[in-house]
Amino acid sequence: MSENQTKETTLHFLDYWRVIRSRKEIVLAVLFLVVITGTVYTFTLPKIYASEARIEVNSDNVELDPFNMSRGGSGYDPFFLRTQYEIIKSKPILYEVINRLNLQEVWGKKGEKIPKETAYKILFSSLDINQFRDTSLISLRARRENPKEAMRIANELADVYRDQRLDMKYKEMTRALDALRRELENQQEKVSAAEQQVEDIREELDITVFSEGVGASSVEKMRLQQLEGDRIAARVDMLVQKARYEQLDAMSNEDLLTASAYLAEDQFVEVMRSEIKNLDVQLSSLLQNYGENHPEVKEASAAREELLEKLTQALEGIKKGVRAQYIISKAKFDALEEELRGVRTGEQESQRDRFLPFNKAQRELEMQRSIMNALQSRLAQEGITLKVPRTPVEIVDSAEESTRPVSPNLIMNMLLSIFVGLGSGVGLAYFIEYLDTSIKTADDVERWIDLPVLGLIPQKVRPLIEEGPDSDHAEGYRVLRTNMSFTDGGGPAKGAFAVLSGGAGEGKSTTAFNLAYVCAQQGEKVLLVDADLRRPVQHTILGVSNRFGLTNVLLRDVPVEETIKTTSVPNLHFLPSGRLPRASLGVLDPKRIGELVNSLKSKYDVVIFDTPPLVGTSDSAVLAKEMDGVILVVQYRKYPRDMIIRAKQMLDTLGVPQVGVVLNNINIMRDDYYYYYHSYYSNYYYYRSEESEPAASAGNQSV
Repeated sequence: MSENQTKETTLHFLDYWRVIRSRKEIVLAVLFLVVITGTVYTFTLPKIYASEARIEVNSDNVELDPFNMSRGGSGYDPFFLRTQYEIIKSKPILYEVINRLNLQEVWGKKGEKIPKETAYKILFSSLDINQFRDTSLISLRARRENPKEAMRIANELADVYRDQRLDMKYKEMTRALDALRRELENQQEKVSAAEQQVEDIREELDITVFSEGVGASSVEKMRLQQLEGDRIAARVDMLVQKARYEQLDAMSNEDLLTASAYLAEDQFVEVMRSEIKNLDVQLSSLLQNYGENHPEVKEASAAREELLEKLTQALEGIKKGVRAQYIISKAKFDALEEELRGVRTGEQESQRDRFLPFNKAQRELEMQRSIMNALQSRLAQEGITLKVPRTPVEIVDSAEESTRPVSPNLIMNMLLSIFVGLGSGVGLAYFIEYLDTSIKTADDVERWIDLPVLGLIPQKVRPLIEEGPDSDHAEGYRVLRTNMSFTDGGGPAKGAFAVLSGGAGEGKSTTAFNLAYVCAQQGEKVLLVDADLRRPVQHTILGVSNRFGLTNVLLRDVPVEETIKTTSVPNLHFLPSGRLPRASLGVLDPKRIGELVNSLKSKYDVVIFDTPPLVGTSDSAVLAKEMDGVILVVQYRKYPRDMIIRAKQMLDTLGVPQVGVVLNNINIMRDDYYYYYHSYYSNYYYYRSEESEPAASAGNQSV
């Protein structure tokens, strides 16, 4: 049971589409209103023009580090750019733009100035400042009704921001240079004191020095340094010669020949290698045309062997020369090593204590001089930079006068109106559908009433006596008659049936008549009883008198046989309702109704009662109690399902056998859920009418 309920309550995509299709008038009306409103509103808006200037913003912090001469940028800094983005929109910048362009008077009326705060708010709301991602570029966009004014504001904002950054940088540089000059003066005093101390120690120790601008060295120290440098150079030369000799000595003759181009820089060797290559090419060419014993081949081979022997001898000479160079370099290094050892030993023993204070004072002087030189160099550099500053803000693109407005965007607003209108219309349609609790589909009938649907009847159905037996709608009632025999309970195909509805105006009278009509057309003997004593309509359909009828039979004024009338429809008889007397109490007596129903069932195959609405009257309950089955007519999308459920509960309480439900007055064109039923019936009768035309013509001729 729970599985069936789950299947019943699961919605398919087509169910949502059916809601939109059935409520398309609401969707289209809302769409039309929203689009018209959006279009009219767009045309009432003033035209806004935009001009854009783009600037490149660089970080230029004033950090005068005299020991770091690099002035390279710090790269992309999102925090710095975000800060500058906010500074551009700040009041000092925008106030300056207002002053330069005299916007208080421009935006004032009749020559009157508006307050600066008001002008600031107008200007602030007219600006769009955006940062380009992963770049140092910032876009300054001004929007105004006057395109020239928008261009001037964008360009002036860029100029004001650039000038403000330049002015700020100049002030910071000036303060930093003043501090640097003061520090340089202090450093010069330290250098003078260090120089005096070095001179005093030199005179006291009687040390001879050679001044060379920046520093000074003793004679012994200079000699020691010269020897140390010569020793290092000799050692390097020795190691190079040694490595070259060992590498050449380890190579075979074939390796020497292969590597001779890289190891030997002798012109003679290069010439011989080139001649050998030429002979190889010549020999290869000769071998393609002659044999190995050909004179020219032998001559070329002999010449190649001779050159190869000479090259080998030359390489052997190179090896001997390299070995000799290595021996000379080693001897030179050993001599310098011995000389340096002797000088160093004497220097250490004689000058250890004597030069210690002097060297210490001289190192201090050199350090102070290096600091002073760095300060002087940086001061000179920043002085030049101050005169020719590097602009921290570059105007990449200047704003230009726009020829096309950016707002309002008619196409965009119309598209937006269409989307909003569709969304609002669909939402309203679903909301109304949610509030509409009427019966809409056969699934609703089975879900809420728990009865089978016997027939689906479209709109604008008239009595079949007017439409004719070949009407498009007749098949729907034939299906209804057939389904009465194949319900879940195996309902009776013959007997007395009551056609009733929960409320008034649901089409039960037309359904009762057309059902009786198709039963009679199928050869069954049918009696149609108009049991709606308060609002009878069946006699108007058949065009007969309603003077005597059911009321007279129940009051025992006349026998039932005298009130039953024949009709123009073969096999169809009619019992009118008769006129309801003023004192109608006791007319529908259950006992009399039971006797009458049993009497009529014995004379007719099918007896169909047209009854009043079930909810609000007691007549239907009395009649339904005596029936073999009742057919409940439910009008499509009319009454809330609570009324239909209430009618079903009343029938269950009475214990009346219920055959099923007829879903009536369906709007085929509005709800495609039922379109296929109607299409099938129409096609069926179209072909049937074509086939029956000859037979009908013959029948008419016989009559």
